[in-house]
Amino acid sequence: ETEGLAMNIEILDPTHEADAVAFEYAPRLASLRDATIAFVSNGKKGTVPFFDALEQELCSRYGIAEIVRLTKSNYSAPVDPGLLDGAARWNALVAGIGD
Repeated sequence: ETEGLAMNIEILDPTHEADAVAFEYAPRLASLRDATIAFVSNGKKGTVPFFDALEQELCSRYGIAEIVRLTKSNYSAPVDPGLLDGAARWNALVAGIGD
């Protein structure tokens, strides 16, 4: 029983809208043929079979030229510095989690 007890709940907003900068999506690719696509995994084992199947489908159906596979060193942290250094040569990036 909570009779006589007062409870205060404070709700926090984790966003930083005041710090947000304008964001534009990258233009959509006209075609995936001969594209280079990077897959960034969070490092959990569930991403391996998913990315295996996705790679097979993209290459056979859309003629992807190259798949670059990258794995973060810590699944709960942002991407490692330097892991995306090759991004200038990629046409697209797929990030996946293996939960």
